[in-house]
Amino acid sequence: MYPGVSDLFNALFGTHFTASFPPMFGTLVAISFLLGAYTLKLELKRKEKLSLLLPTRQEITIGQPASISEIIWNAVFGFLIGWKIGFAVLNSDDFFIDPQAAILSLKGHIPIGLLVAVFFGWLKYREKQKERLPQPKIVVVDVYPHQLISEITMMAAFGGLLGAKIFHLLEYWDQFTADPIGMFFSGSGLTMYGGLIVGAIAVLWYGKKYKIPFLVMCDAAAPGLMLAYGTGRLGCQLSGDGDWGIVNMAPKPDWMNFLPDWFWSYNYPNNVVNEGVRIPDCIGHHCSILETPVFPTPLYESIACIALFFVLWSMRKRISIPGVLFFWYLLFNGIERFLIELIRVNSKYHVAGIAFTQAQLISLLLVLSGIFGILVLKKRAGLKL
Repeated sequence: MYPGVSDLFNALFGTHFTASFPPMFGTLVAISFLLGAYTLKLELKRKEKLSLLLPTRQEITIGQPASISEIIWNAVFGFLIGWKIGFAVLNSDDFFIDPQAAILSLKGHIPIGLLVAVFFGWLKYREKQKERLPQPKIVVVDVYPHQLISEITMMAAFGGLLGAKIFHLLEYWDQFTADPIGMFFSGSGLTMYGGLIVGAIAVLWYGKKYKIPFLVMCDAAAPGLMLAYGTGRLGCQLSGDGDWGIVNMAPKPDWMNFLPDWFWSYNYPNNVVNEGVRIPDCIGHHCSILETPVFPTPLYESIACIALFFVLWSMRKRISIPGVLFFWYLLFNGIERFLIELIRVNSKYHVAGIAFTQAQLISLLLVLSGIFGILVLKKRAGLKL
């Protein structure tokens, strides 16, 4: 496994980086957001050309000096960056043992944070001074949805990370109540469905602010959501973050002989969560390997979701009813996740003698919502079911 991108470089190119950085999982999550944003932008532009999306007219004031609130918010952002960078530089040994946990923890370096805060505040002041006019004026501009992609991506990122953490805490409630601070600020423990749901709510709320039709926005985002989920799961596989399957001691089926053994069952050596037994003569912070092989479920999900992205991408121009593509996405996503949960390790709820995981419950709701949504929208459009 490759806890950091540097570990992958060492394996591929024979380099000798000693620190595992940047975190593999975090890097793939960042790439997932960028891919989702790119496909969303393409779809928003296409729908603008079809007049399905229209610009909003806004009045903005140009030529004003920086306001106190602008300077303060920029300084706060700078403080957070300097706070963490200072800790990483001055405590590099602790930081590189588990960068993800260090970034999400309450550890930081206040003096460096304050210095960077002053610098960022000054940058905002200087930027606005360059644009300052003798007499500020009000101008009217048309803002198209695709021009908001940076803001939409930030809303998805913050909402997604918050949702992923909250849903993980709900899934492991006993552990959370035993150590709420430690669990919340732990670098591990992110639930994909939580990130998807809360991130989607944040994006839709922001779209409503700019009068982007709800169903049109959902359709535009659907293919990218599937792609981002697939690439995010690739990060789980490459880092070995614990989201693997149940023990799999069965021999590899004959029809899979053309595939490597790790495609069927895998021990996840050097996994980032240090689960299993220690690897003899291993040097470094990630020297564990699972005693028994398991199903590499993140790999299966990556392949399935990336393939489903291409399915949705090919469907998008053939579906004219707003919302139908999104409900197909819900249907595909729900089926995929429900099936993978059958061979995946996860915490289970027990209700009336029935055991099920949080993801199975959500995926079942997604399947039912997808079917119901497709039928209702087609019926409203006057099409035969």
